[in-house]
Amino acid sequence: MSKSNKIRVLALGLIQNGDRIFVSQGYDDVKKQTFYRALGGGVDFGEFSIDALKREFQEEIQAELTNISYLGCLENIFNFQGKSHHELIQLYRCDFIDVKFYQLEALEFVEKKRKKKALWVPVDCFKSGELILFPEGFLNYILYN
Repeated sequence: MSKSNKIRVLALGLIQNGDRIFVSQGYDDVKKQTFYRALGGGVDFGEFSIDALKREFQEEIQAELTNISYLGCLENIFNFQGKSHHELIQLYRCDFIDVKFYQLEALEFVEKKRKKKALWVPVDCFKSGELILFPEGFLNYILYN
């Protein structure tokens, strides 16, 4: 079985501040589509997903997390850059320890030699369909006031 035929396990963190969430911006060159996804990343063999979540936030944006609580598991089957992918996502609600992250509008970081951008986006932009949030079902975990 090739790597492209394997299921990838991810740990993602839902960080919400009032009516906005902290997400990473992505772009699919094949679909010509901008999309957003919560930050986090792959779970290594022998690693608990909560530990992968903390590691990924530390590696990507040098952020420590607190108030981490497990929300559930999402399954995502999709096409990206013309290739099929399959993910199992362990989703956690969490907060930043350092309040500076709540004051940022956007933050650039490097992931696997690719420049990426994380930013605060109003939840209404996703609810209205103006912006695309992956994976499907993610909005179900957002708290509404």
